[in-house]
Amino acid sequence: MRRWPVHDPALNTLSLSGGWAAHAADFDRAWAQLDRRQLQTIQSWAPRALGDLYAESSPVFYFFSGPDFLYAREFFPNAATYVLCGIEPIGPVPHVEDIQPETLNASLCSLRQSLDTLLDFSFFITKKMRVQLQDRQDNRLSGTLPLLYVFLARSGCHIRDVSLIGLDATGHFTSGKSLAPAVKIDFTGPGGKDQTLYYFSTNLSDDTIGTSGFLSWCAGLGPSHGFLKAASYLMHTGGFEIARQFLLTHCAAILQDDSGIPMRYFPREDWAVRLCGAYHGPIATFKQFPQPELDQLTALQKPAALPFSVGYRWHPGESSLIFAVKATHGASP
Repeated sequence: MRRWPVHDPALNTLSLSGGWAAHAADFDRAWAQLDRRQLQTIQSWAPRALGDLYAESSPVFYFFSGPDFLYAREFFPNAATYVLCGIEPIGPVPHVEDIQPETLNASLCSLRQSLDTLLDFSFFITKKMRVQLQDRQDNRLSGTLPLLYVFLARSGCHIRDVSLIGLDATGHFTSGKSLAPAVKIDFTGPGGKDQTLYYFSTNLSDDTIGTSGFLSWCAGLGPSHGFLKAASYLMHTGGFEIARQFLLTHCAAILQDDSGIPMRYFPREDWAVRLCGAYHGPIATFKQFPQPELDQLTALQKPAALPFSVGYRWHPGESSLIFAVKATHGASP
C-alpha cells in the first residue's frame, strides 16, 4: 500500500503566486454564497429533521456520488466512515511542486469548473465531469482527489493520511489490478473526531458490481445509512438491481431525493417514510420516471417546503427529500 504525505512546504510558495491569489479570491466568494444559501441552512435543518440518526456514527453509503463528500457530510457529519462511489477517476495524488507557473492558472481554472455545478445546483453533471477531470498536460489537478481535498478543507477537516488502494474480487484490499480502485482518506473532523472517507471509482451496474468485490467489502462495515442524490434514476431501471437491493438490505435508514430508489421498494410494513418538501415530479430530462406514490405522500403528509435546494429540482421551494427508516431500527422519521 503506497502512501503520500498530505502536507507540502511547496504550498507556501504556491500560495504567494498571483494565479493562486486570484483563484482563492474567486473561490472564497463562491463558497461564501454556497455557505449562506445551502450549508448553514442544512446544518440547522438536519438535526431536527433526522433526529437521533443525525448523531449516529454508522457508516454512510453514498452510491452514484462522484466526489460529492460535501453533502454527505452536511447531512451525516458524525459518520465514522463515508463510502462514496462513482465512475469518475480518482487521479494521482497532487504534487504541488510539479505545478509550473505556466500551467497553474489552467489547472486552477479546471478545478473551479469541476465544482461549478455542485456549487450552483448541489450536484455534479457526469458528462461534464468526465471532461473536466481528465488527465491533461495543462491540468495537474485531475481526477476526483483534488475535489475531495477541497471539500475536506472547506469543511474544517484536517487530513491525516491518504492511501491509494483497491479491492480484489473477494472484497479484500490488493496491490494488484482492481475493478474497484479507491482512495482512502483518514481525517479529523472540526470537532476533533477521527473519521475515514473512501472514494471508489467503479461501475455499479449489475454487469460489474458482482465481480468487483465492492459490495463484499461494504457488507463488512455492518449496518449503515444510505444517502442518494441526483442519481440519474439509475435504480429505476433494470440494470442496477443489485446495488438497489444491497442498500435496502444493509441500510437502517436512507435519505434520498426521488432519483434514488423508487418508492415502490419501500413497503409500508417494512419502512416508515416521511417526505420532506413537496414532490413536484421529475424534471423534463427524466420525465419517464414519475412516481405517483410520492404525489400521494405529498397530499397525505403536506410537508413544508425545504429551506434549501437539493437534487435536480434546484429552484427554491421545489426540492424534496425522502427519509425512510427501517421498521426494525426502532426509530421513526
